[in-house]
Amino acid sequence: MNKLVQSVPETPGVYLFKGAKGKLLYVGKAGNLRRRVSSYFNKSHSDKTEKLVKEIKRVDYVKTPTAIEALILEAELIKKFEPPYNFKEKDDKSFLYIEITNEEYPRVLLVRGKERPGGERFGPFTSASDVRSALNILRKIFPYGTHEADKIGLYKRLCFNAQIGLCPGSCTGTIGKREYRRNIRNLRLFLQGKRDRLVKNLERDMQMAARALYFEEAGRLKRQLFALGHIQDVALISRDDIDTTSKRGVRIEGYDISNISGTSPVGAMVVSVGGRLAKDEYRKFKIRTISQSDDVGMLEEMLSRRFLHTLSTGGWPLPVLVLVDGGKGQVNVARSVIAEAGLRIPVVGIAKGPTRKKNEFVGKIPGGIKEAELILLRDEAHRFAIKYHKEVRSRTFIGK
Repeated sequence: MNKLVQSVPETPGVYLFKGAKGKLLYVGKAGNLRRRVSSYFNKSHSDKTEKLVKEIKRVDYVKTPTAIEALILEAELIKKFEPPYNFKEKDDKSFLYIEITNEEYPRVLLVRGKERPGGERFGPFTSASDVRSALNILRKIFPYGTHEADKIGLYKRLCFNAQIGLCPGSCTGTIGKREYRRNIRNLRLFLQGKRDRLVKNLERDMQMAARALYFEEAGRLKRQLFALGHIQDVALISRDDIDTTSKRGVRIEGYDISNISGTSPVGAMVVSVGGRLAKDEYRKFKIRTISQSDDVGMLEEMLSRRFLHTLSTGGWPLPVLVLVDGGKGQVNVARSVIAEAGLRIPVVGIAKGPTRKKNEFVGKIPGGIKEAELILLRDEAHRFAIKYHKEVRSRTFIGK
């Protein structure tokens, strides 16, 4: 191991590459600092990165509780110190910022370019996909609207984002200005890196609500505290942080649908961890929204419910790979669901081929994972789905 990497921990955080006389050259974030920093010295890179590596004399780091907070700290340090290797261009338009508008019901926007008067801006962020993923996760904890001022309260029914818990109801006017601004205040504290103060505020408000017998409000604050303490931010962990070359601890999830012409449709999720089936992690899904024969639509419902469960409750660890039984249609819908959830997880499908006697892989298999392992997991998903389908059909037949 490179001597510069030896003391770097395997935790989320920010790393700082320094050159001669302690000059700050580059700031980066990682879900696993040691793996990310090691990748600079163990792989071939572009000419610009190779030049950076040759100049590195020292590696400093700052640990953070989550990769989201590493992303925010990275932006803060880039803004403060302007490290030369962080700036591909000097044009400010090449960076993305989070902006909280100065309105009665403030909006939270992603913007580029010069700052507009009156708002508050956080950044710069060098990765558009990372900052979008971060906001998608945070918005589930502290919902906010993006409706312009002249549209507040004018909707006759809840907007789509309100229906899935991302907008608190400013669209229809079902949330008061004070409560809405409290959500924005809490989000602002998180973006400022003031997690401890945010947690204290939530705990205080929860206790006050409980003492006043406002149990619904106390419960909402308790859920926010729980979500804040169980952020699943795999979406922000780069491929360099996911060590799929080591089989130990790698979680793969396989999915399959079982039905007969759309009747008694069910879905199944099976899991392997470190190359072994983890049967206590298996999950069953009754398909609720589709009654006709539509395996792709059923898969979409199952995956949406699966990832919503993790993002809303913090339960069920996220996988490094999603495997689906099927071809391009199934793979595309799985990728779409994962992207809408703000996640970046590779998807591989196994189709049976035109003769149904050959396994055809759709999508790139990450390094260190063998085709034979995926075939076995696909077969296990198929077996588990059929078994559950038979159970449901049997209960339906005897009227249970």
